[in-house]
Amino acid sequence: MKKDPRLIALPSLGMALLPIILTIGLLAIQLFYYGDFTPHIPLALGAAIAAVFGWSRGYRWQEMQAGGFKLLHVAMPAVATLIVVGMLIGVLISSGTVPTLIYYGLELLSPQWFLAATMLMCAVVSLVVGSSWTTVGTVGLALMGIGIALEVPVYWTAGAIVSGAFFGDKMSPLSDTTNLSPAVTETNIFDHIKNMLPTTVPAMLIALVIYAWAGGGDPGGASSLARIADIREGLTEAFQLGFWQLIPLLVILTLAFLKIAPIPALFTATVLGGVIAMLTQGASFHDVLTYAHSGYTVDTGIGPLDTLLNRGGVTSMTWVVTLIIFALIFGGILEKTRCLEKVVTTITEKARSFRALQTSAVLTPIFVNSISGDVYLSIALPGRMYVSAYDRLGYSRLNLSRAIEEGGTLVSPLIPWNVGGAFVITTLGLTITDGDLSALLYIPLAFACWLSPLISIIYAQFGLFSYKADPEKRPNSDQPARLTSQTEDDGSSPEGSMAPNPLGGA
Repeated sequence: MKKDPRLIALPSLGMALLPIILTIGLLAIQLFYYGDFTPHIPLALGAAIAAVFGWSRGYRWQEMQAGGFKLLHVAMPAVATLIVVGMLIGVLISSGTVPTLIYYGLELLSPQWFLAATMLMCAVVSLVVGSSWTTVGTVGLALMGIGIALEVPVYWTAGAIVSGAFFGDKMSPLSDTTNLSPAVTETNIFDHIKNMLPTTVPAMLIALVIYAWAGGGDPGGASSLARIADIREGLTEAFQLGFWQLIPLLVILTLAFLKIAPIPALFTATVLGGVIAMLTQGASFHDVLTYAHSGYTVDTGIGPLDTLLNRGGVTSMTWVVTLIIFALIFGGILEKTRCLEKVVTTITEKARSFRALQTSAVLTPIFVNSISGDVYLSIALPGRMYVSAYDRLGYSRLNLSRAIEEGGTLVSPLIPWNVGGAFVITTLGLTITDGDLSALLYIPLAFACWLSPLISIIYAQFGLFSYKADPEKRPNSDQPARLTSQTEDDGSSPEGSMAPNPLGGA
């Protein structure tokens, strides 16, 4: 007879780490030995390994399945947003919105400052919209086209886009993760945003200096000028360009400013883009439906431009969605069998000083991001597990909310099999084939995303911007908190009470 899962003790640290280590090994073999960037099956095998370990400790399959599916349920708003963003991309290309941004961007953006301008533009849009995904799928996609015309390596452009776009996901009050971090640590959202400035501002300034130094394309090269002329001519021949084509993007910004629910806002822009495609580009209603489902196709005779524009649609997100399913089920089983809890509690028990605690609070979301593939779990799990340790040491929980935001939100796009990384790779067309992983160079070149958590760790070592708790407001908490949403099936959870806002999705 199987035990009640709530009565099963935590596993040993070795038992908790073994399925994780084995899965990482499978991923390494697939990605680096075979040079095949399809992490789906290794993650599925990892879920099976975690389930076998859970079964050996007394968990029934039905219980572990419920844990995996519960985490998947929490992420369903993000999955739904991916699907709508896929539709939006296909339709916005067909309506001429993305081509218009590329055309006028080539005229207005100085090649010498292209990378710096790319980061700043994406940062502003993402801050207003509160969504890295929407920014990457619209403005980011257009900037990729401009970068191609300027002969900027795609990984440099992608790194600048990711740096700027995920800045908004961290700092915008409209972002889901920016709301989730203070929610699970029971802090004020605006105090949380203010407390992130000491790490965010230096990280962005350093990234801006690097991008300004790196520059962009060669403005005077004959090949660059010819390439730009060819692309602009190809765009004018294939599309009607002008103000009307920018309306869907303006609608997205306006609805986000008015705090309209994200999926309806994105879907409204998709419908409007379809209408503009029919009125200005000569598309039929059936064409628009096809673009929304299968993506847009065009033959301008310019290979790089066709590669950029032939994308979008629901089907373009199939690879990402299936990856999310495998990753979340694996992470859900690990959470249900309390493997992740054991790792986190071991860390909190050994972190006796604030320096060690704050460093661990930054690194733990990175670890959970890498294992579960889910940015929401990477924030919620450490956020609840670490609160008592901060209270015990007398430090403000704002230090914790900043740490989990930086290790969770900002690192998500840097992990290829995470939902954030998979979306970036798919949407920006960072092709990984025949063992060529050069497109993944965007990861180290997304400077703002990894500099911010690094600066946070440095601050912790010297006690900078490390605030003590107000004794009168300090919660009385002597026991480690548990994330009940995954370890118990009671339906109550930080995520359950506050479903992710996909417009601010990572």
